[in-house]
Amino acid sequence: MMLISIVYLFGMWCYSGLVAIASLFNSKAKLLVRGRRNTWRQLANFDNSQKTIWIHAASLGEFEQGRPLIEAIKEKWPERRIVLTFYSPSGYEIRKNYNLADLVCYLPADGPRNARKFIDAINPEFVFFIKYEFWHFFLKQLKKKQIPTFGVSMIFRQQQSFFKWYGGWFRNMLRMFQHIYIQNDTSAELLRGIGITNFTVAGDTRFDRVVKIASTSPEIDLARRFAADADKVIVAGSTWPPDENIILSYVNDEANKVKLIIAPHEIDKERIKSLCDNIKVPYFLYTEPPQDPADHKVMIVNTIGILSAIYKYGHVAYVGGGFGKGIHNTLEAATYSIPVLFGPNYKRFNEACDLIKVGAGFNINTYNDFKNVLDSLWTDLQAMAKAKEQADRYVKSMCGASDLIIKNTFKV
Repeated sequence: MMLISIVYLFGMWCYSGLVAIASLFNSKAKLLVRGRRNTWRQLANFDNSQKTIWIHAASLGEFEQGRPLIEAIKEKWPERRIVLTFYSPSGYEIRKNYNLADLVCYLPADGPRNARKFIDAINPEFVFFIKYEFWHFFLKQLKKKQIPTFGVSMIFRQQQSFFKWYGGWFRNMLRMFQHIYIQNDTSAELLRGIGITNFTVAGDTRFDRVVKIASTSPEIDLARRFAADADKVIVAGSTWPPDENIILSYVNDEANKVKLIIAPHEIDKERIKSLCDNIKVPYFLYTEPPQDPADHKVMIVNTIGILSAIYKYGHVAYVGGGFGKGIHNTLEAATYSIPVLFGPNYKRFNEACDLIKVGAGFNINTYNDFKNVLDSLWTDLQAMAKAKEQADRYVKSMCGASDLIIKNTFKV
């Protein structure tokens, strides 16, 4: 075990060195290097005499899973201080001014000295690591100081090192958690198989978050007017060119009589121009609204921050990314009780697999798949109603993880 820890530490040093070199020409690496340095300056002014909860999220997606916990803690115990750490610049840079956290900073590189120094500086009462975060020296130091540490919305797969013949060192990290809240029964079976029993199947805290977002989402007047009186509206979110090639081929066919609200994942001028060049029907940009949006067939959302509210104007949703590294957030759409379509790279995403199982999600690989699914939903009102009902039932059945974690942790 000692040898593996030494190899791991050496790997961390090498990685930090490579990031430092990369920071000379890579903006994301530069943000990480500067951010980690700034962490120690931030901690110098942090008052650790009050009760503090530390929540660590790798990036923005994990933050959204931890957010319901932060909100619940602050609502019940506003005097408790929240330290929120990120690993990735894509999370930190967007949420560095999050108002419910008393301190937002980067997590220092994992190592015995950094772990000891950081934990002593914030002196946490409880610690929550979200989803995939397993940092050996931080966990070891927390265990040594007997600080209750919890895994939240964690999900496990057979391919992970914990479940391999050589995985003893990795399994030991799981034993450093006081308790692990996992998403599903598959994860439970895997953990039992390696003798880990300190877990509860609680579900995914993201469901609590998306339901709250949906219930408080603002009215997007332009989208409302665009979709008014239309009975076939597709909302396509976080799309990439391979997604758009399929969607636009369908929408450009005037015979389909559909409307499309599309929010591409990237909204720089070149991407938006490329998207516009492929649209053969009347369209407009969200930032350049026409006098009567209902006269158009496509609305392009070339701004950020409103996609989760816009899904409610659709009868069907398409979530992009499935022809690349993986699909984006299907829950934002499903929470509005509409069927959700997505590309082939979805199997790593538990909620997408679940949506398919219950009949509310549809995997498409080709234009014909896309057309067949939509044509079926448009023409078979019973099938459409069932898909909507199943989406609604699935999301509601998965809520409550945040309350369970709060009750079990704080004994309330």
